[in-house]
Amino acid sequence: GAKIVNSSHFELDYMLGRKITFFCMAQGQPRPHITWFKEGIELYAHQFFQASDVHEWTIGDDTLKSKMEIDPTAQKDAGYYECQADNKYAIDRRGFRTDYVTYTY
Repeated sequence: GAKIVNSSHFELDYMLGRKITFFCMAQGQPRPHITWFKEGIELYAHQFFQASDVHEWTIGDDTLKSKMEIDPTAQKDAGYYECQADNKYAIDRRGFRTDYVTYTY
């Protein structure tokens, strides 16, 4: 079945206007498909999401690596994201929590 074998750290703080990147790598036979979610909603359904923000690479015949970027970031980008790997045998998910930080000098 599909299994996520590597992914970003669970917690990520970002500075407003900077880029944030999440990645997931999944293995399985057949090769899994990776879908990204924010607050439980598939990212392609989000009105602010650009399709060019997700990049995928295949490795061998059983692995898919997916990277999701937000650049530049805004306050609305804080929240809970998930990557979901699935094939016809299994579904695996990983979650990531993000929040923005403001620095005062």
